[in-house]
Amino acid sequence: MISKNTIDQVFETARVEEVLGDFVQLKKSGSNYKGLSPFTDERSPSFMVSPVKQIWKDFSSGKGGNVVAFLMEHEHFTYPEAIKYLAKKYNIEIEETEQSSEQKQQEDERESMYLVSEFASKYFQNTLLKTEQGKAIGLSYFRERGFTDETIKKFQLGYCLDEWDAFTSEALRKGYKLEFLEKTGLSIVKGEKQFDRFKGRVMFPIHSMSGRVLGFGGRILTNDKKAAKYLNSPESEIYHKSKVLYGIFYAKQAIAKEDNCYLVEGYTDVIQMHQSGIENVVSSSGTALTSEQIRLISRLTKNITVLFDGDAAGMRASIRGIDLILEQGMNVKVCVFPDGEDPDSFARKNSQADLQEYLLENAKDFIEFKASLLFEDAKNDPVKRANLIQDMVSSISKIPNQIQQEVYIQECSRIMDISENVLFSTLSQILAREGKTSGVQPKKAPAMEVVRSPEAVKTKVDELFELERKIISLLMLYGTAEEEFEDMVLKENDKGELVMEPEIQKAKVFEKIFLDLQEDEVAFTNERFRELYSRIISLLNEEGEVNIEKFINGLDPELSSEVTTLLMEEEQYRLHEWERMNIMVKTKETTIARLVGETILALRRFLISQKIDDLSRKIKESSEEDTKESMEDIMDYLSLKKVLSNKLNRVM
Repeated sequence: MISKNTIDQVFETARVEEVLGDFVQLKKSGSNYKGLSPFTDERSPSFMVSPVKQIWKDFSSGKGGNVVAFLMEHEHFTYPEAIKYLAKKYNIEIEETEQSSEQKQQEDERESMYLVSEFASKYFQNTLLKTEQGKAIGLSYFRERGFTDETIKKFQLGYCLDEWDAFTSEALRKGYKLEFLEKTGLSIVKGEKQFDRFKGRVMFPIHSMSGRVLGFGGRILTNDKKAAKYLNSPESEIYHKSKVLYGIFYAKQAIAKEDNCYLVEGYTDVIQMHQSGIENVVSSSGTALTSEQIRLISRLTKNITVLFDGDAAGMRASIRGIDLILEQGMNVKVCVFPDGEDPDSFARKNSQADLQEYLLENAKDFIEFKASLLFEDAKNDPVKRANLIQDMVSSISKIPNQIQQEVYIQECSRIMDISENVLFSTLSQILAREGKTSGVQPKKAPAMEVVRSPEAVKTKVDELFELERKIISLLMLYGTAEEEFEDMVLKENDKGELVMEPEIQKAKVFEKIFLDLQEDEVAFTNERFRELYSRIISLLNEEGEVNIEKFINGLDPELSSEVTTLLMEEEQYRLHEWERMNIMVKTKETTIARLVGETILALRRFLISQKIDDLSRKIKESSEEDTKESMEDIMDYLSLKKVLSNKLNRVM
């Protein structure tokens, strides 16, 4: 584990505007920076970075947080990966907490394998671009495939010399241990001799989500029938074929932004489509699709479009993968290229606009795809047709979401011209056999129901949630500000009526809020706000201030996001540059005392309303004597509520 000292040093050193500036084009806007959202497509900037508070907020997607939160959202790093990225950027040495000798040895071995793989990747790139054999054979092959020099460098493509041990000898000469060359599968060791596994092949490095080289795919360029056309690194401590997707490092941002992932078969399919402008594409590298690979995509999107070439036999063989995708709760579409075309060849022959249009127009729902693929064979054969329908319902049974199941049953009924009841019944049988239950039932005749007009349906605002949120916001933004508060004291006038009379007192915002809530014995009902309130009040009481940067860094991602939203809400208005259009927006700073006072009054009014409701319910269950007492209490509370409402200028 990374030591706390290293993490603290990273947070103290890293500047949010510098780190985010590597990913987003930022422009100065007052004391802040603004830019276009990296998470959504937009023309007007809604992305704000605060160097003072060391936080960022994207108003278009609602995301926000500190510098680590950005790397986890944008680069899809884990927390340790984000810390390591920042440590590397700012040349901070990473300290590890005490590990057992066994753990340390395992960690050292893994790191050694990563270092060997990184060296191999650079060696193969250098061989491709700077040796005569590499340029004549490897580089010529890639250029024949239509790859530009920029693409070749981006994907770190390489070449392994057609010599028995050229790579292994160079690695040993550079000080890399034979043990790790063998464990990564780069070298084959037989007694006293060592051989290069990828001799005479063009090389495709396989990266992790965070960009580390895990293994390689190598394609042979000779017509040797005894040798496999493609050869992958063997399984190792760092490379597990079933858990890796080729191209995920280069595609992750586009997948998240487009909210869709194109799934293809080979390395060149990924590279060619990427070069053509379709960057949200990955490959299972010739292996059968696994649930681990699907879960990797699900970190970025819930939508997968599987791309097939025109080979019907190949499509039937790959259809199992679709059921696996459905089983993971993903939405799946299928797009088939014309006969004789695959994603690589089709992308090479068509412009980006034509490719995008084709993918958009030809992506079919999996039900439609299965029907179109198998219907021709089955339409004149009742038994085959029944089997096809059974197969389609079997796919639907894999979907964990019951609403989606019902929608697909309806679609299957329409396409195959068979009653929904029969399909529902078949679905229930399949689920029962698999030990599952379904909330989807055969349809009954609809009962008569009263339909309310849309105008009658209104969204109910959670007033207490908003008030508690407002209090946290006031504490975060203005907790230490000293203000003159007009405190309303409840008094009886000459006529015996309850009235509120003003009294001026000077206090800090957090003191005013804390004392008022304590006096009213108010506890926060929202768990997140309760925790934030406790932490903020403790810091303000003990240290006299809240160090925003340090405070946010100590919160979990959910609380951190909530605090960032509260802190940056005011900045949203500045994004629109109202002043430039002569529209003056009154900021909160000018009315802090009033805001605090009104918020506390509104909370009191809400709690009084709740008390009245509780007493009203109690009356229904009480005796006559108790009812009289409760009625008197209600009248007192109503009188108090009226006073508060008048002060807040609200209609009762």
